[in-house]
Order: sequence, then structure tokens, then C-alpha cells
Amino acid sequence: MRELRTIVLASASPRRRELLASLGLRVLVLPSDLEEGVRGGLNPAELATFHANAKADASRTRAGRNLFVAADTVVDRDGVPLGKPRDPAEAVVMLRSLGGREHLVHTAFVVHDGATGKRIARTSTTRVWFWPLLEAEIEAYVASGDPFDKAGGYGIQGRGAVLVERIDGDFYTVMGLGLGLFVRALGELGFGLPHDAQAVAAERAVIAS
Repeated sequence: MRELRTIVLASASPRRRELLASLGLRVLVLPSDLEEGVRGGLNPAELATFHANAKADASRTRAGRNLFVAADTVVDRDGVPLGKPRDPAEAVVMLRSLGGREHLVHTAFVVHDGATGKRIARTSTTRVWFWPLLEAEIEAYVASGDPFDKAGGYGIQGRGAVLVERIDGDFYTVMGLGLGLFVRALGELGFGLPHDAQAVAAERAVIAS
């Protein structure tokens, strides 16, 4: 098992970067710049998988021989995929439609080893229930600016946590990357997490300075 110290993230998501860094990894961000959107004939889980693979394909050349991960999250309301709201009005509509009921969150990721060309793709799903939401509560959350870079118009962490009554499944899937599943995918590629996370953190601090 090889020790993995650095990983390339094919995404501009600050949440995925934070999650990977929490594992003791040094994270190099290389956004794929892929335009996400609804694809005909794909259900929400398949759409998340499609986007994750497309991001991986778009980043493969620039990532070179590095190990990299691409991911995508789609909120699923009765089979209808909800992406990132384009404006406050759309965010209000999304949140209003989720209030007081359940929905699914699908997160797909692809881990690609640039040195061998081997790729592993996985998708996880978590069921989420929202509290009934007051109109003033929705408007205040939208006014905070938090919904606009998040599928379904909310994040389960931070201020968005107060919208969520409960979940059935993996918290980190809703946040944007199922860490348990991700680490097991690394193992299938022959990689393990850093043995000394403090040393990696110190290295990361030196590079940042």
C-alpha cells in the first residue's frame, strides 16, 4: 500500500477541498470548468455519475500522472434533478419545494490514477428530510448568499444545517464527498492515507507561505 500525500481535486468546491484536507492530504485544486446541466434520459443518480466522469475526462490531461478526484452532487426531488440555483428567485423556489418533506442527495466521484490509467467510480445516496420552512426563513437563508454554489440551493453544514430535520445515510455524501467510500476506493488503487498527517499539514503550510 503506497502512502498518498497529495491529491489533485478537479473541482473548485471549497467543501470538497476541506474534506480532503481533513484526511491529512495536501490538495491541489485544478477545476475542470465543465458546464453542468440536465442530460436527457438520465435520472438524478446517473446524472451525478455522468458529470463526475465528464469532469475526470476534462481534467485527465492537465493532471498528468497525478492521482486526482472529480465529483458531482445532485439533489433528487421525486426523480427531478436540482442543480445550483442561478439566481435568488430560483433558490427560493427550490427551497420552498423541499420544505417539510424528504429528498435524496446523490454524490458521485471518480478517482483516477494518472500513472496507471486505472479509474474507480462510485456513487452514494443519502435521504434527507427538511423541517417545514417559513417563507421568512427561506428568504433569510437566500439573502445570506449560501445557496448559490450548492446543488438544491442548500448546504448541510453551517447555516444550512438548521433546515435539515434528519438524514438517513452518510452526512459527507450530502456535503459533497462520501469520505468512507472515497478512502476505500483509494485502497483499491493501492493507496493509503498519510501515516503522519501532522507532517503533511506542516508541508502544506510551507507551500502556502
